[in-house]
Amino acid sequence: MLGGGIHTVKENAEALLAATREIGMEVNADKTKYKVTSRDQNAGRNHSMRTDNITFESVEEFKYLGTTLTNQNSIQEEIKSKSRSENACYHLVQSLFSSRLLSKNLKTKIYRTIILPVVLYGREACSLTVKEERKLRVFENMVLSRIFGPRRDEVMGDWRRLQNEELNGLYFSSNIVRVIKSRAM
Repeated sequence: MLGGGIHTVKENAEALLAATREIGMEVNADKTKYKVTSRDQNAGRNHSMRTDNITFESVEEFKYLGTTLTNQNSIQEEIKSKSRSENACYHLVQSLFSSRLLSKNLKTKIYRTIILPVVLYGREACSLTVKEERKLRVFENMVLSRIFGPRRDEVMGDWRRLQNEELNGLYFSSNIVRVIKSRAM
């Protein structure tokens, strides 16, 4: 429910309650919350909305369609939430990337089909800062270095990690930032 003020939202809530009663349903007061979004830091904090003997709790943030909405429309919480999802997804399949039983081709397919959709979900809707782009590239390089593993140095005979340029040369797809920007366009 949307409204220009708490009074309008309250009227909309009353209309919702009436409409649900007409079809034999009822609104669960424990699951129904409301949030005020405003430039004013204190807007809606002291309000508890009460209508038809039901009190609706005010919350400062909630998740809607996979996106965290906050009182101040801060994108930082959403970025943190997405980073947690990316890391959780990576850690679930991390052991597959270390396995010698799987080919590098199969590992890159796992990356593209399991991890990339989680990382890309909703990213094209907001603009990326330089800091976010760098974090995404670091994340992608971490995954690719796990997939392609270390290389034996021909001259010294020691094992070394691949440089970012080498990883990009082995991974034949566009980097994650380019994918996000192309989808946004």
